[in-house]
Amino acid sequence: MNKFLVFLKDSYKEMIEKVSWPKWDELQQSTMIVLGSTLFITALVWVMDLVANNSMKFIYSLFK
Repeated sequence: MNKFLVFLKDSYKEMIEKVSWPKWDELQQSTMIVLGSTLFITALVWVMDLVANNSMKFIYSLFK
């Protein structure tokens, strides 16, 4: 149990003294970059899925 308490104490000390937390403006900018990237990749995957789906429908229609 003593090791666990030492671990918690050291972890707390590291989080307070050694970690550099981002400023509010940096956090907002990073969030917008992640949001934009997520929307872009989502749209890209959606278009790829649409093209693949229509291609497969066309190929299947050739063999009916």
